[in-house]
Amino acid sequence: MSRLVLKFGGSSVADPGRMHAVAARIEPFVREGNEVVVVVSARGKTTDELLSLAGELRGQDNREMDQLLATGEQQSIALLALALRDRKIPARSFTGLQAGIYADGYHMEGRIRTVQPHHLEKALAEGAVPVVAGFQGINASGDIITLGRGGSDLSAVALAASLEADACHIYTDVTGVYSADPRLVPEARKLSRVSYGVCMEMAVMGAKVLQARSVEMAAQYDVPVYVASSFDEEEGTWVMREDVNERLVVQAVTQDGNVAKVAVLGVPDVPGIAAKLFGALGQNGIGVEMIIQSVMRGDVNDIAFLVHKAFLGEAIRICRNVARDIEAQGVTFDTEIARISVVGAGIANHPEVPSKMFSILADVGINIDMIASTSQSITCVIPSGQVATAVRALHRHFVEEEAPCASPS
Repeated sequence: MSRLVLKFGGSSVADPGRMHAVAARIEPFVREGNEVVVVVSARGKTTDELLSLAGELRGQDNREMDQLLATGEQQSIALLALALRDRKIPARSFTGLQAGIYADGYHMEGRIRTVQPHHLEKALAEGAVPVVAGFQGINASGDIITLGRGGSDLSAVALAASLEADACHIYTDVTGVYSADPRLVPEARKLSRVSYGVCMEMAVMGAKVLQARSVEMAAQYDVPVYVASSFDEEEGTWVMREDVNERLVVQAVTQDGNVAKVAVLGVPDVPGIAAKLFGALGQNGIGVEMIIQSVMRGDVNDIAFLVHKAFLGEAIRICRNVARDIEAQGVTFDTEIARISVVGAGIANHPEVPSKMFSILADVGINIDMIASTSQSITCVIPSGQVATAVRALHRHFVEEEAPCASPS
């Protein structure tokens, strides 16, 4: 007997027919004697519809948005519990609060602080299947706080860790983790197994299969994660710890068009300026990536970075206020950009990889705006209209041709 957490995404529970299909998918796990906890997202496009509805009212209050958005998952848990009961499987629905998920931080971007799953343990001991609302927790004030886009993945992994589950299964509308977006690259390969580090890097750099924070938590608590489709029985991808080795494998090419570039121009080159700028952004809950400061010209320089497009307006407002305070020359932004990355373990130890990446992009006529690297990825910012060309070219060289990279001598 195993203890498993099974998470189903919004497309998996979009309508009554899909609810019954998910219940049928869960049933064998239960009949085999496993202890099963289920986590679900809001049905179909419910979250987007709620966001649109709130937008029509033109009010802006993230606390109230969390109150609203959490209702999507609460519909799903009750409906799926009914579908399971229709199959004679005892099931009980639990909100984030009832499941013991406590979070803090900013509304709509909450961070899990602790999980106290006493009620879930009790239900399991009584032979029931807990069906838990993903994406939500409760903060110290007793308010609902949601966990950001993809937060149901995080809920599932956190529950798996706190319940000491044997594995966490993430069922979605894709059949696993691929070497590239199959919609852009038909030759993309499904990975049978990928390490936590590489998968997290892929998620951060734009792969949409798993929320990056959920992979980070899985790695922290060593929770094996299985990603598969809820629509068929095709074998999926295991995300788990891998044996240490020195081989280089470029496992994926990712893209992210949901970012925008902000640049603060003519920033005085004195201590504390960057702290003031990014402190103001951080205090307003705006995360930034790929920070680049230009070489000083005279006594000023430029600072550029990426933000999620959803936060662009607020980021520009904050940057303009700071720019006035520090007597910078101005603020510019660009929404017609995207970032592409090659991801794989050990890239930092192979200097031929970035040079080859840049050559491939040059050969297909793509100009690079910004460059950044980590131990497991190299990322370029390019014009958004050239993403498909870039991804296909990079995938063809690094994945399809499986070009070997020489080991450092």
